[in-house]
Parts: sequence; structure tokens; C-alpha cells
Amino acid sequence: MPKFPPDVRIVEVGPRDGLQNEAVAVPTQAKIVFIKALSQAGLKHIEAGSFVHPKLVPQLADAEAVFEGLAGHLGSTYSALTPNERGLDRAIAAGVRRIAVFTAASEAFTQKNIGMTVAESLAAFRNVVAKALEAKMTARGYISTAFVCPFEGKMDRSKVRDLALQLVDLGVDEVAISDTIGAAVPTDVLHTVGHVLSIVPREKIALHFHDTYGTALANVLAGLELGVNTFDSSAGGLGGCPFAPGASGNLATEDLVYMLDGMEIRTGVNAQGVINAASAIAVVLGRPLTSAGWRRTHAASAPSAASGKTRKSRQPT
Repeated sequence: MPKFPPDVRIVEVGPRDGLQNEAVAVPTQAKIVFIKALSQAGLKHIEAGSFVHPKLVPQLADAEAVFEGLAGHLGSTYSALTPNERGLDRAIAAGVRRIAVFTAASEAFTQKNIGMTVAESLAAFRNVVAKALEAKMTARGYISTAFVCPFEGKMDRSKVRDLALQLVDLGVDEVAISDTIGAAVPTDVLHTVGHVLSIVPREKIALHFHDTYGTALANVLAGLELGVNTFDSSAGGLGGCPFAPGASGNLATEDLVYMLDGMEIRTGVNAQGVINAASAIAVVLGRPLTSAGWRRTHAASAPSAASGKTRKSRQPT
């Protein structure tokens, strides 16, 4: 049996990566209630918004108001995406203490996502991260399309490794290696992340999986085998990238917690609490969610088509 980490740190990305692609406009107060419910479920690291230009991602245009509503709500670290210095200035004014910047392993994706080459994105983020550190903030870096790109196909693992090292050199304390379109399989994780770990310390690596082909939890297992103990996930399986054709929802937080609980790996997160938070936002969105945990919970209270009786199912705790 492989030796797995005894604890896993979960970074909840539902309020940002989860909601950014939703067509239904989510009211600011509903976002604040959602985030606070996630915090109360035990999630200590929550990506709460993005200071991207409002015209690019209208769903996240109220970032200042969201962080104002979270002011004084202790117990979790609330971070935000800052794509440029203007976004960083907004984040500083809003009292954000942790930011994230993002590049990609794919030149085509980087051009479509932020209108820059990969090299240009790194040059731009050098100033953003330096300014954030001067402001006593901490910073995370994302590498999108680290395994497969919707435009270029399979990515070169050496490019991912080199990008991770360059982000660390910029001053980020963590690099999230991301399967943006959910096309990776466990061997991709072992090969690419294993290659990154040859030069980047394990404690600086996080993994970010989407579940397009149902492989997200299998990819987590591969990451655990490598000793990685930080994973991104999204309540209810919310998610999708407006700049990545074919990207579906993120790995669902409650499904991740259920698996880790069963493996006796500590997270400090209550799966049912996450499901409750996801259920509340599902009402706002007006649609069912995709996670196994959410579906099982709601199936338990739905009438059986055959008998008209309420079905029972085992719930994650």
C-alpha cells in the first residue's frame, strides 16, 4: 500500500471558479451567504472572488462588495484572483490578504484567456506579486492547461516544470497545477507532477482538477501517491472556464471529502455542511448540481418513481 499524507488541505474555489461561468446572475448577498456557509463547514481556504475586468467576467464584477460582506468573518482565509496591477490595487483596497495569479502551459490558451504570451504573462505577474508581497499579502500561482489544452492537445511536462519553478521564483508560496478541461488521467498526473516535484518542493504544489471525464478523484489518488496534500475543489461540482471550450465542473468538494474520510485522511471539513451550502446556491441558480454527494442527498428525499415512497441513501458525513 502506498503511504498517503495523513492530512489534506482543501482550497475551495466554488465562489470564484465555480460561479464564474454561470449564466444566472448570483446576487452579492447570496454569494456572501454561500461563502460563510462553506467556512462554517470547515473550509479554511476559500477563493472568494476575482478582480478581473467586470466586462470579461460579469458574474464576478461585485468582488469589492463580496469582500466587504466578509469583513470580520474569521476562521477562513479568503483569497482573490488578480490578473494585473489594476486588479491588485482593487484587491488591496478591498482588504484582501491573499491573491492568485495565473498563466498556462499552452500559448494558445494564454492568448485567448488573457491576451498575452506565456512569457509576457510571467513578466506582468512579476510586478503584481512583488507589489502584493510589499503589501504583506501572500500569493498563489496557477498553471492552467497543465496536462491537456483544448487548442494544442497534450502539454510538455518539462514546460510545466519550468513554469512552476518560474512562479516560485516570482515569490508565490504555492503553485496550483491545473487540469483546466478535465482531460487528464492518473498517469498524466504521475508523469507531469512527478516531473515538477523533481525541482519544486512538494509543499509548494497544489492540484486543481475538473471532472469532465469522471477522472478527478482518480487523479487526486495519483497526487496523493506522490505525497501532494493540497487540492482544489468546488462545492456541488460547480465550475467551468469561459475561455476553455469543453471544460465542465470542478472536482466536487463533498465527493473529495467523502473519499478522504474513507481513507482516514484528515481534512477538517464536514461533507454534509458543504452539501448544505451547495444546495442553497443551487436554489439561486435554479438547477441541480452535478456532485455525487449532492445528487444522493436530494435523491434521498425524492419520491421513488416505482413506489411513490421516499428513498433512503447513505450520506457522507
